[in-house]
Amino acid sequence: MIPQVSVKTQAVRPRMTLLVLLIFLLSACTSGNSNQAETQEDKEQETLSFSYSDVTGIGKDSIYNRRDPSDVIKVGNRYYVWYTRMNSPIRSGYWGTIWYATSEDEGFTWQEQGMALGLGAEGKFDNHSVFTPNILAHQGKYYLYYTAVQPTPGNADKAFENNSINDFTAIGLAVSDSPDGPFERVANNPILEVSTDTTAFDSYRIDDASLLVKDEKIWMYYKGRCYIDGKEGPRRTKMGVAMAEHPEGPYQKHAGPILDHSHEVLIWLKDGGVASLASLSSSINLAADGINFAPIQQNLSNIPTAPGLYRPHLENGNPANEIPGWGISMKQAKGEAYLLRYEID
Repeated sequence: MIPQVSVKTQAVRPRMTLLVLLIFLLSACTSGNSNQAETQEDKEQETLSFSYSDVTGIGKDSIYNRRDPSDVIKVGNRYYVWYTRMNSPIRSGYWGTIWYATSEDEGFTWQEQGMALGLGAEGKFDNHSVFTPNILAHQGKYYLYYTAVQPTPGNADKAFENNSINDFTAIGLAVSDSPDGPFERVANNPILEVSTDTTAFDSYRIDDASLLVKDEKIWMYYKGRCYIDGKEGPRRTKMGVAMAEHPEGPYQKHAGPILDHSHEVLIWLKDGGVASLASLSSSINLAADGINFAPIQQNLSNIPTAPGLYRPHLENGNPANEIPGWGISMKQAKGEAYLLRYEID
């Protein structure tokens, strides 16, 4: 993940109205003379901020570490989130399984419900770890996307080395008729694999699927690492997108990366286009066509780490275009990783 930003836990201030945030995002795209732009930029820097609060049920825990939450959806009166869980003191998702929790108070209080997806069978691409889940509710079914690794090929102990040579990742998919499962792996797993061209941005690792239904297609945004970048790969991560007619694929990748400096994938619908928070550059970017991104807000501070958003448009094709107001992110320090709630102020 990106180097941990310093997060000060504090009481959540009241959510800003959607109108105020909409005005902010639209004004960021308005041109003007340099003095006006500087004044507007100063105002924007003061307007957009993030506040954090502890949560119960999936927060700090002496037994388990939790990280990489999915986007949040609401089914009935319950909010759902999926995440990677590891036994403490293991902090890395490369040794995790996928669990889920529910909330009835907009994400302040959570109840862990159980494991949503365990390891794949021996010899499969997901036999060592499943992690960084995300969710899509579509036409009465729930699609759980996840990243996976197998033990390092050739390792005598069948261990995972987390090297920069042959520990490739892939994206898999499991499906259920209920958000509470059981989730069953699809037959064509993995649904997305690394590119075979070693110079491609996603030729070593792909991860962090984030979904949209747009133009009657499933858009799966993901992050990629290039094989030739070796150990420098994490800090050079870029975002790409693949599209399909159906959540199970087959997926066709868009040629090349679409956003640099984006180690974590966070996207949402915005004014008919797609907005994204690029973690490595601490910026918000907008693409009217979902592909050609340009920054509309830069130099953000105290941004959430590995965040998921409450995204109503993930709920059974809901066309709602509301601007996200809150979500679940993670905090990690030496020996621990846990989840907390953030709000856009």
